[in-house]
Parts: sequence; C-alpha cells; structure tokens
Amino acid sequence: MATPMTSGSFADLIDKRVTKLFYDEYKQLPSRKGDLFSVEKSNDSFEKWSEVGTIGDFTSFSGTVGYQSQAQGYDTTAQHLEWANGIQIERKLYDDDRHGIWERRPVALAHSANRTIEKHAASLLNNAFSVDTVFYNNTEGVALCSDSHTTTSGASTASGFDNKVTSSLSATALAAARIQMVGFRGDQAERISCMPNTLWIPPDLYDLAYEITESMGKPDTANNNRNVHFGKYDVKEWNYLTDTNNWFLMDSRMQKQWCVWFDRVPLEFAFAEELDTLVAKWRAYMRYSYMWTNWRWILGAQVS
Repeated sequence: MATPMTSGSFADLIDKRVTKLFYDEYKQLPSRKGDLFSVEKSNDSFEKWSEVGTIGDFTSFSGTVGYQSQAQGYDTTAQHLEWANGIQIERKLYDDDRHGIWERRPVALAHSANRTIEKHAASLLNNAFSVDTVFYNNTEGVALCSDSHTTTSGASTASGFDNKVTSSLSATALAAARIQMVGFRGDQAERISCMPNTLWIPPDLYDLAYEITESMGKPDTANNNRNVHFGKYDVKEWNYLTDTNNWFLMDSRMQKQWCVWFDRVPLEFAFAEELDTLVAKWRAYMRYSYMWTNWRWILGAQVS
C-alpha cells in the first residue's frame, strides 16, 4: 500500500457516484487486559520487583525464642518498550473526501493500538510454557507454567511446585487441576491459600467450558450426581489466545497481586502537516511493559 495515501489510490472517496462508503466496520473485540493484569502507572524507564520469602513455623519454647530468617526471593525486571503507528494523507485527498473518512482516521489508529495491546497482553499466556523475555526477565529462569519451579530457601520442591499439566479440558481434568493448585507450596514448601476460581479459554473451548461449569448434573453422564464445578468458575473467553487446546486455571485474587501491567506512556496522538509537500500526518505512540513476579496464581494446560 502506498504511503502517503493519495487521491489516485482512493478514487472512490472523491467519486460523486459513490453514495456510501464503509470503513472500519468491524466491531472491536472486548479487552481482557484489565481482567488479567493489575494496571499501574510507571514513573521510571523500568520496573524491578523483588520477593522476600516466608517465615517458618513456630518452634517449641524452652526458655529462649528461636529466631528465623527469611530467604531473598527472585527478582523480576520489566523493561518498557515503545510502540508507534501512523498514517500520511495527501492534502487534496483530505479536502475532496466526500464521506468524512479521513477526519476519523485517529479512530482507526486507536483501534490498531487496542489490538496491539491485547496481543501483547495475551502473549503472557500464549508464551506461558516457554521462558519469555520480551517485556520482562525473571531470575528464576523458568517458564510461567512449568514442572521445574525452584526456590531460594533450600526447601524441597518435590511437591507443590508444579503448575503445568498436559490434559485436555474436561470435568475430570478441571477437578485434578483444582486439587493440584490448592496443593501449591510457598518458598519454604509450606501450605498456602490458593483458591482457583477463573478458567481462561480460547473460543474453540467455549462450548465445552460452558457445559463443564454450568451443568447442574455431571456432564456427559446419565447419573443424577450434582456437578461439583457448577457456578464455581468465572469463564474468560479470549480471542487472542492462539492455541485452540490450551487452557488456564487461575486464582483471580493472587493473579492481580503478581501479574502487573505498567503504562509508562499511555496512548497519545499527534498531528502535523508538512509545509512543502502538503502531506498530513497522524501518529500514535505508547510505551509499556508487563511481568509476573510469582507463579502460584496459575496452572496452565499445554495440550499436545
């Protein structure tokens, strides 16, 4: 496509015989960024967050208090990246536009920005099974959803440190995933409170997820047993999840604590016209990053 856009490339916009012209008629997809991340304003070029581990259990008092130390946890550093887009329009094309299309071009840039943001937000889940360092770096050095999580305290990771499964979505797999999540352990392998209540799915799994979570009785059986999943999960369908089989179970409270989006420069617009060429330019700019600082809010199913 030519840049800048000229009247020769958009003859229909100035053709008097064209009575109506459609543009950007696609309805925008609902945003899920705010459902997944807590959103914060950043006042620096990067954000670095660190963790301090928990304190161990009380010990028997025999005349002297036993003092314990806490372990330094992993660090996560988010580096804000810049994103920009723009359009250029010939002055004559702008003046002769019979349908007011070019006056509404900033709306098209806003739609483009929203799509870009949603794709980046969804990349947290789309890349959940690999070490993703595009926006952030976590010093644990493993994927968000992994069966190889570690701890700095020296405690055993034999149980409660696995938040990855490979099972296809089903009522049985969801029940097993819930049991696995409530068994998550803290940095000293102690029991923690993890209450999975949100199921994230691509559109391809919507019918199945609805049957599992909204059926009064057990799905796909003639038995009249009550369905333990009924009304227990908030199902989040996200068009930007790229794998048609993968699904994710989350604790929404912990999720917002440990999954953060930083707006360094919110979306902004600018306009200028070149003096000699009479070409109008619109541009949009934004700068942001995201990160997770702890994995204990999510279980991911990487289905082969």
